[in-house]
This record gives sequence, C-alpha cells and structure tokens, in this order.
Amino acid sequence: MSIPAAVPTERQLRRWRGYLADERVEAALYQQLAQRKTGEEREILLGLAEAEKRHESHWLDLLGDRVGRPRAGSVRTRLLVLLARRFGSVFVLALAQRAEARSPYDDDADATDRMAADERIHGEVLRGLAARGRERLAGTFRAAVFGANDGLVSNFALVLGVGAIGVPPATVLATGIAGLLAGALSMGAGEFVSVRSQRELLSASRPDPEANAAVPHLDVDANELALVYRARGETPEEAAAHARRTFARLSATEPAIATTSLETVADEHEAVGSPWRAALSSFLFFASGAIIPVLPYLFGATGILAVVVAAVLVGVALLGTGAVVGLLSGGSPLLRALRQLGIGFGAAIVTYLLGLLFGASGI
Repeated sequence: MSIPAAVPTERQLRRWRGYLADERVEAALYQQLAQRKTGEEREILLGLAEAEKRHESHWLDLLGDRVGRPRAGSVRTRLLVLLARRFGSVFVLALAQRAEARSPYDDDADATDRMAADERIHGEVLRGLAARGRERLAGTFRAAVFGANDGLVSNFALVLGVGAIGVPPATVLATGIAGLLAGALSMGAGEFVSVRSQRELLSASRPDPEANAAVPHLDVDANELALVYRARGETPEEAAAHARRTFARLSATEPAIATTSLETVADEHEAVGSPWRAALSSFLFFASGAIIPVLPYLFGATGILAVVVAAVLVGVALLGTGAVVGLLSGGSPLLRALRQLGIGFGAAIVTYLLGLLFGASGI
C-alpha cells in the first residue's frame, strides 16, 4: 500500500509559485538576450532558456492544479529582462551571472539536486559569455574607466588642495582648468606611446616573410628549421617533429607552405588598435572626469559651497565608475562603488590637509 504524498502547506505553495514565476522570467530573459546575438552565443542562450523550462516543469508538477494566478516574478529578474530589451550587453550578462550564483535551490528540499547543479553551471556559462564581452571592450573600458577616474581624483584633489591654501576662487578655477588640460594631454601622450610601442613590439615578433620563402630551399638533412621552432617555445622533440611535418608537406608539393610554415608557430597578435584613437580617447575620458570638480567654480560658486558641490558631483561620478567596474568584473557593484569613493575621497582629503598645512605656514 503506497503512502500518500504529504499535502503541501500554504507556505510551500507560495514558495513554489515564486520559483515558477522566476523560472518563466529567466527563460524569457535568455530568449530576449538570444535575439540580440548570432551564431554560437545565440545557441548557448537558447539552451539556457530550455533548461529554465525544464525547471518550470518541475514546479508545475508539484503544484498540479494549485498553480493559481500567474505571478510576475522577482523584481530583480524582471529588471534584468527590461535591461536585456534595452541593451542586451555584457552588463546584463554579468548581472544574470550573479543572479544564478544566488540560486536558493541548494538549500531547498523541494528542488532536486540536478536543478541546483544546473543553476550553478548556468552561472559558469554566463561567466563565459560575459568574459567574451569583456574581452571585446577591454581596451575601451580600461581607457574610459581609468581615464575618467584619474581625471576625477587628480583634479578634485588639486582643486581642494589649492583652495585650502586660501587663494582667490579665480585662481582655483584657473588651476583646475590647467590641471584638466595638463592631465588630459599627459594621458593622451602616454596612451599614444604605449599603443605605438606595443604595435612595434608585436611587429618585431612576426616571422620575416623572406625567411618563410627560404624554407623550401633548405637542406632536408641538415637545416636549422627545428631551431626556429625551439626558439618559439617548442621542446626539442616537438620542434624536430614539427620540422619533419613541414618538409613532408613540402615534398607533397603544397606551394602555400612556403609562406606559412614559420607563421604557424607564431601566436595570434593582439589587436591593440590605433595609437591616435587611443590617445584621443584617453584625452577625452580624462577631461570628462577632470571637468566635474571645476564645474561649481565655472558657474560662479565660491568658498565652502563650491567645495561641497564639487564633492557631491565627484562622489556620484566615483560611485558610478566603481559600480560599472563591479558589474563588468562580476563582483558586487556596491562594494566596488564604495571602494572607488573611499580611494578618491581619501586622496582628496590628504591633499586638502596638505593645502591647509602649507597655507597656515605661509609656504
């Protein structure tokens, strides 16, 4: 005689209905993201949507005829769907990754072990997709965040330090504008030199085309081709086998090998972009941050009012850049925002105190 299943409590039913609503919204989220993707990424996101539908079926089976009225799902998940419709970017993937990592199924006896494992793996899938997006915008993101943050902190500290000495507001304004221009030009020049040097280094590492053309004319029994492969990181055994394969293909009359045999061991070169574009981006990003602490003085504010307004504006901007770093890194946006705020204000306070010291001593 079979034991009848226990009648679920009202609390269980509410929790199951909440899970059901979340699974439906998460499936819609992945389908929405898939609409903005193509190829492999689209297939992966659609696969995640199918997995969420399997979880949906689990809760439907448990609820039976007690599903009740459709629920909207959690505010967090609905917000992700809204963001996916508007942007469909790496930011949404990073947020979804964090959401999957906080799945309640690990501690819920009504969810199966497979469902808990699925949610954990979903987080890793989203981590991989988000990593692809981070790689695509890594250079631009680095220039934007670090350039704007440098402009915010350095010029805010400069304006506070000079203002603490007791100079007239016009002098503070002139100093802030000078700091903006000097810092932006320095950032642009530094980025230009950095990118240009990196391109030159990569160019120097590429195989010489003339050396490639010489490969078919080497003595098969006595040559240095294996040494080339060893110089590029292969072990003696791997290099010898690689050289044998190269000559075997040459003897099979493959003309194309003459221009590719040496390049096959060269790593893919990083796309570092244009030095002029990098310089202009760094200039503009630094200037966009550096102008913020100067704005109160541009509009005629003086004294403590100008300092307070500048501090508020810079604080909001620092929180914003910190939150963006948190989103893209998969970390907590709040913690990253507070860290950015603490570092920025810490530097400004030290400079302000030094300005008070110098002003009091008449330096």
